[in-house]
Amino acid sequence: MSDQEDDEETLRAELSRLEQEHRDLDGAIAALERLGTGDRLQVQRLKKRKLSLRDRISFLEDALTPDIIA
Repeated sequence: MSDQEDDEETLRAELSRLEQEHRDLDGAIAALERLGTGDRLQVQRLKKRKLSLRDRISFLEDALTPDIIA
């Protein structure tokens, strides 16, 4: 396997892990809001983490998408 293939595999693994964490945060935020017992600050921190993950996910998706020369 070439270095480029190794790099791509590493990026795909990170992307998969981040997407799972993003989904997990969705569930945690929804549960806290549904129960109404959630600390607003905690919910705000989870949402901020979720946005950070979304940015990183977008970056990785762009890195894995081949450039198309038009």
